[in-house]
Amino acid sequence: MTVTGFGALDLQPADGERPVAFGGVLGPEQLLAAYRYGLFPLPAADEYASAYNEAVYGEAVEAGEVVLLPGAEDPYALAWWSPDPRPVLRPGEIRLPRRLARRLRGRSRAAGAADVADVADAAGAARAAEWFTTADAAFGAVLTACAEGRQPAWLTEELRAALMELNARGAAHSVEVWEGEELVGGVFGVAVWPVLSLDSMFHRRPDAARVAVADLGARFGAAGGRLLDAQWDGPYVRSLGAVSMERSRYLAELAGPPGAGILPTDRLPVARLV
Repeated sequence: MTVTGFGALDLQPADGERPVAFGGVLGPEQLLAAYRYGLFPLPAADEYASAYNEAVYGEAVEAGEVVLLPGAEDPYALAWWSPDPRPVLRPGEIRLPRRLARRLRGRSRAAGAADVADVADAAGAARAAEWFTTADAAFGAVLTACAEGRQPAWLTEELRAALMELNARGAAHSVEVWEGEELVGGVFGVAVWPVLSLDSMFHRRPDAARVAVADLGARFGAAGGRLLDAQWDGPYVRSLGAVSMERSRYLAELAGPPGAGILPTDRLPVARLV
């Protein structure tokens, strides 16, 4: 399979509820090419997960409804997805709950009216008021944190190695949320300007992942980016402001003008987000 082999996949008849392909190679060039064509990988964590993929999707592969790409000893160990519709966020339209916005401003209720919830909110506000963010300052640490305790364990060593290489090339990015010197939240994804695909996020403090996504949106928008791809739909990304976009329109966004393409990496206060 060539690096541009994903372009031969016809996504028009593809079912958004299952993978569009299995197999192929998971190197940095292949990974970046996949994102350019609106696909992202979901490696199997182990041989049992691979066997499950074959049991569930084998008939669709045999019928030609899901493509089997060459180049892999065990093709079912690597699935390529392109959901339809796609949940997306515009950089300037990411929502933060009012409670979180209050915490980011360092506000709390009057001490004389405090109850247990107020005390907790005040403590959270004090911590959040000290948060700041960076970009691409701890990409490897964000990957590690996103992999901790996740099931299925899709962030394999092979995928992590490819992502680390893309980060070194300036194509994969992370945003880190810091409380003092402690990393308390983050998000990472792959940028194919003008679109950035959000792969995963984590938090060690309430709402730190939300802050990371909002911060990445602000930075990406400032650099000329126009769309954040949340990949998988669900209540959490909807709460951030994600809306459904037909895959055909998403692919058209990918093919749009590239924008500036340089993500700001400065250390910035979170208060600017509200």
